[in-house]
Amino acid sequence: MKKRLLSGLIGLLVAQPALSTDLVETYEKAISYDSGIAAAQARFEAQMAASDVSQSALLPQVNAFGEGNHIDIDGPNQENSYRELNYGVELSQPLFRADAWYRYDASQFQTDAARAEYNLAQQQLILDVATAYFNVLRARDTVTTALATEAAIERQYEQAQERFDVGLIAITEVYEARASYDDSKSQRIAAENQLNIAREQLARLTGEYAEDLENLRQNFPLARPEPMNPTAWETTALEQNWSIQSALYQLNASEANLKEAKAGHYPTLDLVASYGKSKVDGIEDPSALQTQRDGTTTQGVIGLSLNVPLYSGGGTQAGVRQQRSLVTVAEQSLKTVRRDVRVNTRSLFLTVNNNIETASALSQTIISRRSALDATRAGYQVGTRNIVEVLDAERAYYVALRDYANARYDYVINTLQLKQAAGTLSPQDLLGLNNWLSASAPGIEALANEKETLDDPAR
Repeated sequence: MKKRLLSGLIGLLVAQPALSTDLVETYEKAISYDSGIAAAQARFEAQMAASDVSQSALLPQVNAFGEGNHIDIDGPNQENSYRELNYGVELSQPLFRADAWYRYDASQFQTDAARAEYNLAQQQLILDVATAYFNVLRARDTVTTALATEAAIERQYEQAQERFDVGLIAITEVYEARASYDDSKSQRIAAENQLNIAREQLARLTGEYAEDLENLRQNFPLARPEPMNPTAWETTALEQNWSIQSALYQLNASEANLKEAKAGHYPTLDLVASYGKSKVDGIEDPSALQTQRDGTTTQGVIGLSLNVPLYSGGGTQAGVRQQRSLVTVAEQSLKTVRRDVRVNTRSLFLTVNNNIETASALSQTIISRRSALDATRAGYQVGTRNIVEVLDAERAYYVALRDYANARYDYVINTLQLKQAAGTLSPQDLLGLNNWLSASAPGIEALANEKETLDDPAR
């Protein structure tokens, strides 16, 4: 009887329309619509391009040059006018540029950090979609329980009015019932508004307003986290959490930037080579320029260019101090992220287990509340209970139904948050969860004759 009664309570359902949206469909819409994930992807791609830019400073630089001049000489014992054309190619290959190498290292670490941020954004989208999806279901269940409470209290109010009319009760009981009925209406209005808000929040992610969402099946299992050891989850999180990975790469990048700043004291050495032609024509007085003559000359040059920095106004030393402080900032940020992840992971582990225990206790509470409601109603009929007690029992029963549904939704969302904290959350988790959704899955239904429903053996 206990099992059948609980099944009946959980099975107070509204059959969902055939055309309803499931969790995976909602996630697919969010992938193509959400601006946050698009921005994260663009930042990652921009950083990869920035890394290529920094690498280019280490590769050969080849330039073509050309120069055309008209030269007019007017002086003692000489007067001349001619045209000169120079053109060719130049090659420069860095041989030793420590600052460029460290800058490239920093860009590589920044790319890794951007990749970690992108992976974190992907996980956050999974979590946001699931949270918004189940918050709609949560709000919808709150509306149905509010409607059921309102309908039940309205019946009590009508019965109280009838009993007062025949002189069985005092007018104060009618007033109590009326006040409770008005309060239940206000709660129902607030619940409907919260449902509209929940739908707006889901539409923000998908761009569409979903009227009908598939619900969790009755037999959805509330399984314990695996492994059942908070320390194991903590260890996994410290190794795989994307927030930690991003902070670690940012620290590596800051250390590389510090080395780049110190490299401002180092000399630079480049290989330079050029090949070009020079063409001179139009010389009117060859005796004025004995080294010049009409025609084309070819010149090839190869050599080394060494630059030794001696003094830069104190800018190099100031840059080193700046980067050293930024390294300290990155170190402390990494410590903070690790501490937060550690605490958050262990807290979520405990919360998920608490959700399981709470749901189990609430399943018993539903049965007890229903039994108490039946007994209170019977006592009211024979005069041993008053209307206030009946109204309180009505509210307590529907609150238990609502709280049980909330405990299941809390379990789902907190489980996903635990996996995100551990760095293991993936679309596969949504696929597994989606298998427990159904358009005909039971929700909480506001039935006028809930006692007949619960006592019907067919249910």
